[in-house]
Amino acid sequence: MYEYDEECLKVFLEKQTQLFDENVAETLEEAEAFLEDCMATICESIEEVKEYFEEEGVDIQDMTLEELEEASEVFALSNGRFLIVEA
Repeated sequence: MYEYDEECLKVFLEKQTQLFDENVAETLEEAEAFLEDCMATICESIEEVKEYFEEEGVDIQDMTLEELEEASEVFALSNGRFLIVEA
């Protein structure tokens, strides 16, 4: 299980509507509980994001790394990290 740092929680709260039609969390605590419930993943690089989707059986064969970065499930964090939230 991941521990979601404050940056992950804040980024998710700020950008959650890129994945959902309406907010699913209003506070840092709600964001953390939601991310835990859906087993959100933290990746250290976009290449790791690609590996994650491939391991999960997601068809990303024709997607570039830039397109992966723009996927609604992918939230960019600092230092090249990414949060993946699957609805």
